[in-house]
Amino acid sequence: MTGSRQGSQKSIGASHITCFPMRGGRMERVGVIGIFPRTCFPMRGGRPSNGSIRTGKSGRIIMKIVKRRLVSCIIASVLLLSGCGKADAGSNAGGGSHAAATAGSDSNAGAGTEVPELSYATMFSVSDYEGCRLVDIRDEGQFLVVPEGKEVPESVPEGAVVLKQPLRHVYVASTPAMDLIDAAGGLGQVAFSCLKAEDWYVDDAKEAMESGAITYAGKYSKPDYEMLLSGGCDLAIENTMIYHSPQVKEKLEELGIPVLVERSSYEDDPLGRLEWMKLYGILFGEEEAADAFFQEEEARVQPLLLAQSTGRTVAFFSVTSGGAVTVHKPGGYIAKMIEYGGGVYALNGLAISSEDQNALSTMHVQMEDFYREAKDCDVLIYNSAIEGQIGSISDLIARNSVLADFAAVKSGQVYCTDADFFQCVTSSCDFILDVNRILTGDSPDNLLTMEKLS
Repeated sequence: MTGSRQGSQKSIGASHITCFPMRGGRMERVGVIGIFPRTCFPMRGGRPSNGSIRTGKSGRIIMKIVKRRLVSCIIASVLLLSGCGKADAGSNAGGGSHAAATAGSDSNAGAGTEVPELSYATMFSVSDYEGCRLVDIRDEGQFLVVPEGKEVPESVPEGAVVLKQPLRHVYVASTPAMDLIDAAGGLGQVAFSCLKAEDWYVDDAKEAMESGAITYAGKYSKPDYEMLLSGGCDLAIENTMIYHSPQVKEKLEELGIPVLVERSSYEDDPLGRLEWMKLYGILFGEEEAADAFFQEEEARVQPLLLAQSTGRTVAFFSVTSGGAVTVHKPGGYIAKMIEYGGGVYALNGLAISSEDQNALSTMHVQMEDFYREAKDCDVLIYNSAIEGQIGSISDLIARNSVLADFAAVKSGQVYCTDADFFQCVTSSCDFILDVNRILTGDSPDNLLTMEKLS
């Protein structure tokens, strides 16, 4: 660790705990690298972050971070004792492990001059450009991020959008981006939101809006241009939904507000989606914090990436009011999370129609097709993000009575994701661990991202 933020490091067994110094009178970030994460409780935005007790919109009082660290430690211990963790730590079934590779030596971790390494994300890349960060987002273009106090290079890549740090008044119009920005430590630089306070499941964003630190500036398709201008908005972060209202992007750029269209939802690997926090670490000058958070999360599921599949099948779906079924496409990030958790995505055999040959992660199928693929699967997980939560198996059957014939319904292996599942991208590893606990029978009634229905 180099630079002014170098912290003390203690080595405990297979873990490394890095405590960064105080900024503004509080502990800024704790980075954990290793198979068995140990959690300290830093402050974020002046409030306890990891390990704090919060009451979410669902009314449940939870200590998610404490709980998930315990879960991952238990799973890691079981796998190591059974010999599953004896494989080469440098190999990664998901395509590479930066955390495993650097656990033994992190002398360069977080060095301000080093370009963040990407192990899973494929929709963006980062390179050094005369001491600046050149971010290339696939199909969207390039952004040259110029550090505070540094002059813009005389020769800027053609077409690249220049973003001069610090960015202080950012408009976040991509809902999943807010959670990643918060995890990367950039929430204090967000001034405008596309959602109202009551619509957020990201607790820090909700609290910031209630305190007035973040202001509602209209949804992505109808932003309050006057508010953004008068508030000095220096960047709008959108997702590809903005192309349904292309005139909005054009207007923002016409007003001098740069627009960055993020494509994290196009990543097929859940760790690739999570790795987009490194982009926000770059934008908000929090590269070390973002990298530390990502490595910690990757380490939690690393033992599972090296373990053998249970062979048990899982279907992830929701049912529309008309009785049709919405599923995630085979090969997407949901299928990958189930695979990482030790399962087999039950819908891998579904054919993707010509009209569904697009970049969307979901598609609609008829109940007959869903019945054919998922009737005998071991576990059903209902996706609350699309049609809302359901409270019981009876509620599920009420959506379509054919579901009563499913093996998982008869055996009681039916779960429903929490309301915050879509917004909280940082819960991806929680979901993977939950799937593993369900499939292995390791306390499946005490989950982090879903609830068992009865």
